[in-house]
Amino acid sequence: MSADRPERTRTLRKRVRAHVTALLTMLLTAAAVVTAPAANAMVYGNYALNIQGRFDFHTWIWFISPCDEPDCVWVRSRHQPIARAYPYADTAHLADGRYTLTVDDPYGLRCGNVYYGPTIPTHDVYTWDAVTLAGSMVSTFDAGCDGQPGAFTYPFWLTRM
Repeated sequence: MSADRPERTRTLRKRVRAHVTALLTMLLTAAAVVTAPAANAMVYGNYALNIQGRFDFHTWIWFISPCDEPDCVWVRSRHQPIARAYPYADTAHLADGRYTLTVDDPYGLRCGNVYYGPTIPTHDVYTWDAVTLAGSMVSTFDAGCDGQPGAFTYPFWLTRM
């Protein structure tokens, strides 16, 4: 009977390990489900705004944080260098897997000399995919550099910093 005891002890230890492993797996899975962001939710943090083709000498950083409503993020921008640009902040709403942010930019369109030339107000609408972080910005204006109303579309993507 005493020779049988070590085998029972080993069997009991294996069963306890298996139960503990199963319990830990269940707890970790539950924690991952509870703390995981929604499939279409952006991760909060800082992003470089990489916009292509816009006649502007600034680079932009977006600070993404939670907002008070469901399905949205708060976007606060910062331009570099600090020179004649509009540091906007507003809510971007999520619908059908895409965020939309609207900005009325008093310096949106630059005419002539990019640094010292005149600027024209624009109505800019940024839309981007919540997963790929790629999108486009449509910039409309009542009277462009040539005096005519118009619009430009610029592709962009966000890169987490």
